[in-house]
Amino acid sequence: MKATLIHGPGDIRLEDVPDPTLVQDTDAVVRVVAACVCGSDLWPYRGENPVHEPRRIGHEFVGVVEEAGAGVRSLKAGDFVIAPFMYSDNTCPNCEAGIQSACVAGGFWGDEDRDGRPLDGGQGELVRVPQADGTLVSLRDQPDEEHVPSLLALSDVMGTGWHAAVVSGVLEGDTVVVVGDGAVGLCGVLAATRLGAERVIAMSRHESRQQVARSFGATDVVATRGEEGEHDVLELTAGVGADAVLECVGTGQAMQTALAVARPGATVGYVGAPHGVELPVRQMFNRNVGVAGGLAPARQYLPALRDDVLSGAINPGAVFDLDLPLADVAEGYRAMDERRAIKTLLRP
Repeated sequence: MKATLIHGPGDIRLEDVPDPTLVQDTDAVVRVVAACVCGSDLWPYRGENPVHEPRRIGHEFVGVVEEAGAGVRSLKAGDFVIAPFMYSDNTCPNCEAGIQSACVAGGFWGDEDRDGRPLDGGQGELVRVPQADGTLVSLRDQPDEEHVPSLLALSDVMGTGWHAAVVSGVLEGDTVVVVGDGAVGLCGVLAATRLGAERVIAMSRHESRQQVARSFGATDVVATRGEEGEHDVLELTAGVGADAVLECVGTGQAMQTALAVARPGATVGYVGAPHGVELPVRQMFNRNVGVAGGLAPARQYLPALRDDVLSGAINPGAVFDLDLPLADVAEGYRAMDERRAIKTLLRP
């Protein structure tokens, strides 16, 4: 089969690799229908995260079960499934508490399983899925083509944006600020709107992303950043700040802005993978501003978000503005790195 490997900064290759097979009774093999490139994939692509040797990459995919192990009870061959960006058993104490991203038997696509065996990445033709019962969410029937991009968005970006909105405590009638206009930030706008926010201020400097933000429910757009952006948000909120803030970038500047535009007593929901973030605890203490969040438990939110997609209540697939065959995966990375695309969808 074909699969994507990253060899180093800027070096993405589609290569021939062995087809996966069942290893444990709890495994399934999924034929990928659609995958995508994530903003977090750009960290190693840009050299921010080290790549010591060629490895599989990609952690978002939807597909059809080709084969299920003898111990798999909830799935059968032919089921259409959504894979969250981490696998999990969904039964350990952490999973039962709703934090599947900390599953004691879980892990990441493209890494190694608990027994040290390499795992497939999502940007390929087939994927072996450990803990298939706990990981995969099924539709049973094949979805309409129009739903596939939105179902794919539930693998990561929609669940991550939703997590930011939930942990920041977005309530009906709130004013919410979303820091970041990548796919996660845009999905954060959609999540805040779905949770009933009355006003959603999207911080975005790019017209195409602003348009998606408005289609997702943003009532205001602030195109400035840094201190100027903070001033503009405070001006929009009569100097008070936001009831909840979603930090969807992961940089020090993004966190600084998020804390600055939060009203006293508010919570910043942070889901951007942190790079160079330091919290000003004294400032937070004095203003009673908190932070909550982290690695999103996408599996926890998947069933409800799946139903929202299928009912037409949400359409997070609008974040995909570049649709490519898997053979052009390297161009998909370049387009996102150069900000020519918000998010690339890949079709094997």
